[in-house]
Amino acid sequence: MAREAKKDPSELTVEQKLKTLFQLQTTLSKIDEIKTLRGELPLEVQDLEDEIAGLRTRIEKIKAEVSELKSSVAGKKVEIETAKASVEKYKSQQENVRNNREYDFLTKEIEFQTLEIELCEKRIREFTASREEKEAEIEKNEHTLEERQKDLEQKKSELDEIIAETKQEEEKLRDKAKELETKIEPRLLQSFKRIRKNSRNGLGIVYVQRDACGGCFNKIPPQRQLDIRSRKKVIVCEYCGRIMIDPELAGVQAEHKVEEAPTTTTKRAIRRKTAE
Repeated sequence: MAREAKKDPSELTVEQKLKTLFQLQTTLSKIDEIKTLRGELPLEVQDLEDEIAGLRTRIEKIKAEVSELKSSVAGKKVEIETAKASVEKYKSQQENVRNNREYDFLTKEIEFQTLEIELCEKRIREFTASREEKEAEIEKNEHTLEERQKDLEQKKSELDEIIAETKQEEEKLRDKAKELETKIEPRLLQSFKRIRKNSRNGLGIVYVQRDACGGCFNKIPPQRQLDIRSRKKVIVCEYCGRIMIDPELAGVQAEHKVEEAPTTTTKRAIRRKTAE
């Protein structure tokens, strides 16, 4: 038996297009359910990865600052040694001065170098205190980093387990969705995807429920309901913009409102009873 040639999407009837579109919606909704099953885990994993990257960058930055402070302390120690050598030299020169003017000059130089030594020692104390603070901050951040890495491993393990359980099913659904998309003309498919993206619940096509749109639940005028049931053209809700189909085409049993029978206690019935 010869295989039936695949129809071009534009050659399909409106009814066929709507039915295929609803099948695509059902398939995509199942994929969404799988994503919901994963919950916030993918976002939590991403947040932890970002936080860990930030902590590592911060630790590296603080370590660079600590290294710079150590270099500054070493530099100040060299300056102290140089100043001490100058003091010794000036004291030695004071023993061979020829007048008071030279003695006073050397005395002032000794005082200046002594102040330089004191200033360098003060700076060393400041740099050392700052270094100790930063080293404590590094230790704290490294402890936080270790905790976050443990959390990340746990979250990744949970996520990988869920993905492993649902991967095969999701792949089948995605393949089915791709196949259905080939049966829908590009313009209609693009409109459907746009509607679905803008929809809070991810529904781009809905069936009529109790004379109302199945998406926003606004009442549908009788003539519009007839147009939907006729399946001759694509009808969209004038309130939410979703594509609408009748329940039968969606494979859902239509819900009909049961009208209450009029009571016999009307004014006319009472008058008739009185006349009898």
